[in-house]
Amino acid sequence: MASAPSPGSLKAPVFVTGAAGHVGANLVHRLLADGVSVRVLLRHEDDNAGLEGLDVERVFGDIRDLDAMRQAVAGCEGVYHVAAKVSTIDGNRAHRREIFECNVLGTRNVLQATREAEAGRVVVTGSLSAVGYDLDDPSAPSDETLQFNPMERTMPYERSKALAELQCWQAAANGQDVVVATSCAVVGGHDYFPSRLGKTMCDYTTGKIRAYVDGGVEFVAAQDLVQGHILCMDRGRSGEKYIFSTEYKTISDMLDLFEDISGLPRPGRRLPARLMLGLSEVASYYLSRCHPSVDQRFTPGAIRLLELCRHADNTKAREELGYQPTSIACAVAEAYAFHYDRGAIANPQAKRPAAGTVLRTAEPARDGAQ
Repeated sequence: MASAPSPGSLKAPVFVTGAAGHVGANLVHRLLADGVSVRVLLRHEDDNAGLEGLDVERVFGDIRDLDAMRQAVAGCEGVYHVAAKVSTIDGNRAHRREIFECNVLGTRNVLQATREAEAGRVVVTGSLSAVGYDLDDPSAPSDETLQFNPMERTMPYERSKALAELQCWQAAANGQDVVVATSCAVVGGHDYFPSRLGKTMCDYTTGKIRAYVDGGVEFVAAQDLVQGHILCMDRGRSGEKYIFSTEYKTISDMLDLFEDISGLPRPGRRLPARLMLGLSEVASYYLSRCHPSVDQRFTPGAIRLLELCRHADNTKAREELGYQPTSIACAVAEAYAFHYDRGAIANPQAKRPAAGTVLRTAEPARDGAQ
């Protein structure tokens, strides 16, 4: 049962799945700042702290339930499908099934429910892991034309996001209005769960990060990604995907930023990637099958991605949508301030956030941007 919309709301609400997660919470805050009426999909079993106190219409359900999605999207105009099961482990059979059902069947259900309700355009949150790369030079910038290669070793999550895109392209081929907003590794505030990177930042400040495996990742500031989603809704071409990235950073670069923002020394021990990959293969296999609830930091999938040092090419989003990325240093500062303010950074030696550091709200694209 949906909660009542706010009094005086005249326009049909926009529907957001995954609204309590990192990307979803940032998106909802931005939509509300823009004066948009929002209906969010939540699950009772999740931590929904990211939406406390917000003037949103709440519905509870699971994207794996088609009938629940039909009820949830009814009466909406415009859908942001952000919800996904994110994981860097191969896991056991039950884990892999959950990823498939959430990411692939869940996407199909949201698309079908939106189509039946005539609820307008669907913007689906994609992943750079579902974008291909040059096999001879993996660090060469990837754009939207490069196809995902399932013949390479990939994680269940990566395969699921590629299959979710196929659901989008099939729907688009049948006339549905759908655009994919491709995300890189997200950095920023409103990270309540927290995300993998957010947890790493918090662990850094408590001294739990004693060593690191270097490599590189393409990052996107949360507010840049939110801006990308809105640009896709307003200006994107149906049946297309757009990559949203901010900056490429190595893990060493990120540790430098953590050290600068927190005032706490970075770990000096760099572990060989090849050695850690071998050790993580054994550890992850055992933990996934015998202790599936144990958090795994150095997973084979995560190390493999670091070794690829993938870069992203966001030219298409810049030229077609007017996308203008900001900086990862600013996003790290926002993430630190967010976790500090909510008490997740308890080390008394950690610096207070710089005065005036607040969560940004991405600004609308300038008039005349193409």
